[in-house]
Amino acid sequence: MSVETLTLDLAKIRADFPGLAGGWHYLDSGATAQKPQSVIDATVNAMGRDYATVHRGVYARSANMTLAYEEARRKVAAFIGGLEGEIVFTRGATEAINLVAQSWGGANLKAGDRILISTLEHHSNIVPWQLLRDRVGVEIDVCPLTADGRIDLYAAQRILTPAHKLVALAHVSNVLGSVLDVERAVALAHGVGAKILIDGCQAVPRLPVDVAALGVDFYAFSAHKLYGPTGIGALWARAEILDAMPPWQGGGSMIDRVTFEKTTWAPAPTRFEAGTPAIIEAIGFAAAVDYVQSIGLSAIHAHEAGLVKTLRGALQAMNDVTVFGPEDSAGIVSFVIDGVHPHDLGTILDEAGPKHQSVAIRAGHHCAQPLMDHLGVPATARASFGLYSDESDIAALIAGIERTKRIFG
Repeated sequence: MSVETLTLDLAKIRADFPGLAGGWHYLDSGATAQKPQSVIDATVNAMGRDYATVHRGVYARSANMTLAYEEARRKVAAFIGGLEGEIVFTRGATEAINLVAQSWGGANLKAGDRILISTLEHHSNIVPWQLLRDRVGVEIDVCPLTADGRIDLYAAQRILTPAHKLVALAHVSNVLGSVLDVERAVALAHGVGAKILIDGCQAVPRLPVDVAALGVDFYAFSAHKLYGPTGIGALWARAEILDAMPPWQGGGSMIDRVTFEKTTWAPAPTRFEAGTPAIIEAIGFAAAVDYVQSIGLSAIHAHEAGLVKTLRGALQAMNDVTVFGPEDSAGIVSFVIDGVHPHDLGTILDEAGPKHQSVAIRAGHHCAQPLMDHLGVPATARASFGLYSDESDIAALIAGIERTKRIFG
């Protein structure tokens, strides 16, 4: 076992996750992470013992829940180096990006303006900009990748012009695990006067993130990939940008004063949180932040880097396997086996038996069909690690791959 994997007490960590009971080999954390008991307990208590509405009631429990909800906002903001007033709770990163497209994009972009994305983007960082294009007439440019699957920032530098008003890129690819040099991307975007949005879904569970130090304008991420609940995520945006953005949904908490003649809006970030918020989920989000911080993102990244190195080496030793992405991919390894469709591999890996263990991987296009087209494959198999993953998961995966190849002859 590598030195990096010794930095975490894996037996203790794995015991924190009831979803891993029974020796299940879970290698799909890039899709959604398992939840530690502390997050489960926080959400159960918020739904039961502590439950009340927020921002409305004058009774004590409502006031206490309001304090807990806003404390969750502070924790999530601080986790990425932001301030409380810069975090908007959303249903996830997808909604966060759509919020920027609909609100900031609708107010600031016009026909002839350009947006730069990249070949490896998740559909959630492609389709919202296409919808905006169809509505206001902006143009979308696509930055190519380097040979090892990174966003080619030299190409981005050649493509960018003063007509570009927004650059929207993934911090970590959900397929290739390649890590963006965010500071350089920020410099390139700001150099032509463009704003920059970063999709941080795969980064925040794996890498220390400081939005202030990075210099980004928007940063989107989800709780469920960070060992938190589904149904909640966050948009961080610079305070001055957020303050100038119009609301995108109406009703509930986002108002200041309503008359039949005119409505005025609450200040940001409340302006963007129409209706009763995801109270329970926000409490769980904060508990997930606490859990990850108790372990340390630097230790998590080193641990996952060791696992990636081990798995890539094992796969590359097989002459009928193609491995995608850079050698230093962050927590994610995608590959294909000659003559075996990834869906077949995923199905066989899931079968437990007296001589083999069940392994969960992702098989498909991973909501990145343009990237699949670029790679020249319809789908890949993807193993993605979490802080609870260990080398027994890799051993079970490799054994399952060998078994699958025997089945397919």
